Amino acid sequence: MAGTEQHRQADVTHVHGHGVDVDYERKGQDYFDQRSLKRGAAGWVLLAGLGVSYVISGDFAGWNFGLAQGGWGGLLIATVLMATMYTCMVYGLAEMSAAMPVAGAGYGFARRALGPLGGFATGTAILIEYAIAPAAIAVFIGGYVEALGLFGLTSGWPVFLVTYAIFVGIHLWGVGEALRLMFVITGFALVALVVFVVGMIGKFDVDNLFDVPMTNAFGASSFLPFGVVGVWGALVFAIWFFLAIEGVPLAAEEARDPKRDMPRGIIVGMAILLVTAALILVTAPGGAGARALMDSDNPLPDALRQAYGGNTFLADFVNYIGLAGLIASFFSIIYAYSRQLFALSRAGYLPRWLSVTGSRRTPYLALIIPGTIGFALASITQAGDLMIQIAVFGAAVSYVLMMVSHIVLRRREPDMERPYRTPGGVATTGVALVLAVTALIAVFLVDLLAAAIVAGIFLAAIAYFWFHSRHHLVANAPEEEFEAIARAEAELDH
Repeated sequence: MAGTEQHRQADVTHVHGHGVDVDYERKGQDYFDQRSLKRGAAGWVLLAGLGVSYVISGDFAGWNFGLAQGGWGGLLIATVLMATMYTCMVYGLAEMSAAMPVAGAGYGFARRALGPLGGFATGTAILIEYAIAPAAIAVFIGGYVEALGLFGLTSGWPVFLVTYAIFVGIHLWGVGEALRLMFVITGFALVALVVFVVGMIGKFDVDNLFDVPMTNAFGASSFLPFGVVGVWGALVFAIWFFLAIEGVPLAAEEARDPKRDMPRGIIVGMAILLVTAALILVTAPGGAGARALMDSDNPLPDALRQAYGGNTFLADFVNYIGLAGLIASFFSIIYAYSRQLFALSRAGYLPRWLSVTGSRRTPYLALIIPGTIGFALASITQAGDLMIQIAVFGAAVSYVLMMVSHIVLRRREPDMERPYRTPGGVATTGVALVLAVTALIAVFLVDLLAAAIVAGIFLAAIAYFWFHSRHHLVANAPEEEFEAIARAEAELDH
């Protein structure tokens, strides 16, 4: 490979490529025996369930704040744009996860395309998303429990503690058990959504969609009460209908047949989410009125109460069972952060002891340490909205880098084995890239504080990489071996 030099000193290999000097150590089998996951734990049905589980809390709360930014029309346009972005991105991820089925997922894809620094930056962005999001969801679960008057609690922190302890504990028990329980909880949440939609159909009135008063903003109308700029503001909240579906490839090393199951699982999961987003976006404001839901922390039960003129059995049912939606996303995103942290640690980008697995083949420190930090964040700040914005910002950064990675790999490695190929190729991921950049700018403008916090975490992570971890990478970690193979093939070609 042009621009690459290597020399071996003891068990360290020095490599210059992609503009960064790195030092590799080759580890023995013992190292990987202590860092192995349980193979064959999930088929495509469980993977599709995992994808829906990541996201489903966004159907129950969060999306409705977009009504206050753009009215129903603005949120509709924003949702169509974000649905397009995620669908195109999912097709790109389906290809890369089948071609490179590793636990590092997005970091592994970017590592091959953009080098060690690009890979680590992508992994850091994904880790920010997945480590912060459960803390935010824990705050929302606490709010739900308090609002329902359960257990007589008036403070959130006991709920945060119990929630983290139970669901981190189930993940420590085993991945197969965790994924199956996650699937059941997600099933309950989907039942609540179906009950909600059926209950609202008879109350639907088109006029309810357009009851937000029109402002005098540029381009304002009854369809776009806040004008064209309202669409921009609503983008951030439209993301909540789909945020985290990209986490499915993190299960690659635990899938039965990743080359076949990964594409099928993530695409089916995305298809289900497109249907639920469309149904909720139409029936909730259509039955209750967009104006009534703009600021609701609990929009589905509130929509039922508004539509039926008071409290009903349906509202209480959706309220209680809707808690399953929050729990499903919380539960599944714990899985995601542990696998991303596991992969970065196993390859030496983060401290290696974080990737050690126990007797049940689960990365226990990668589960417990971020869980402890998340509990502290939730308890001290109780700022669920801010933490969600931080997570969304990290996600948007990772989307840009992953789509660039797909385009680079298609151009630079056209002969790579690809068991699944993205329909439309780079044109499809190019659409996702443009929309991801748009979303990133929107998130930046909506919440500067969240952007500043993410920038601070990034700077600290890059400093750690530059001064320490780039000199201690593991040559035969799966994500790094892809690079070594590509380098060897390039040298043979020359």
